[in-house]
Amino acid sequence: MTELGDYLRACRARINAEDVGLPSTGRRRVPGLRREELASLAGVSVDYVVRLEQGRVRSASPSVLSALARALNLQPDEYEYLMRVAEESDATASRPSSRAGAGRRPRVSPPTQVLLTSMVNVPALVLGRHMDILGWNRMGAALFTDFGTLPPNQRNHIWLTFLHPRVRALYQDWPKVARECVAYLRMNAARYPDDPALAQLVGELSLRDADFRTWWSHHQVRAQRQGRKVFRHPVAGRLDLDFQVLEVRGGTDQSILLYTAEPGSSSAEALTFLSGWATERDGTTADPRRPSRDTSS
Repeated sequence: MTELGDYLRACRARINAEDVGLPSTGRRRVPGLRREELASLAGVSVDYVVRLEQGRVRSASPSVLSALARALNLQPDEYEYLMRVAEESDATASRPSSRAGAGRRPRVSPPTQVLLTSMVNVPALVLGRHMDILGWNRMGAALFTDFGTLPPNQRNHIWLTFLHPRVRALYQDWPKVARECVAYLRMNAARYPDDPALAQLVGELSLRDADFRTWWSHHQVRAQRQGRKVFRHPVAGRLDLDFQVLEVRGGTDQSILLYTAEPGSSSAEALTFLSGWATERDGTTADPRRPSRDTSS
């Protein structure tokens, strides 16, 4: 079996016949579309769908993949994922190297560090390839946890969401946030299919958390760049924060995750309070111009 075959089967299982204008023909042994229904909707043979799902097609044409995507009602992120996992195994020219930089932890550039520190009331994190936490500002640590006290292998946003009790308890709707994390990680896995760090992260989470193991098998994908999350902070109370993910240009595979509150809202006041609390906790001698960051190699 292949990732493409697994993904097609998972997508079929999520679609009801009625959703795509087909009549429901009695009881079904398994949920979702049958192979022959998908083949009919996409205008391909049933045998071709079978061979795709069994990994016996070396290369599927973009037109066939587009037809399958339309038949399955795939959203843009899902379509992108389908095209990535369907790439030929020897098509390395357009595929980023999975192992580039795998032996060392990336560094945050000085300009990015200055940007982090300048955001006084804005929690911000610098994330790496698989949501590794490479840098953070004072408010980022105040919102989540003191990343500097964690071993480097635990400085990962998804690892903390599932396995760190205090971080997990921060989210008012933890299942929704956790599912989004899994969908993001699955999306990123198509870009770096042979990355040993990704395999290690997925393996550990699968062994240690049943929810992750179940949701990973669902093959949901999403590359969410903005949205809102509700936090229940032990110091600041309820925080309704909008988040954005901004790409750091220059081929770094880094992005900045930042959280903001609506001006004049109770959450904005809570962030201001949290900023003062963090400054007092860290001590007045702390240099506010120096950002907190991962200094491990």
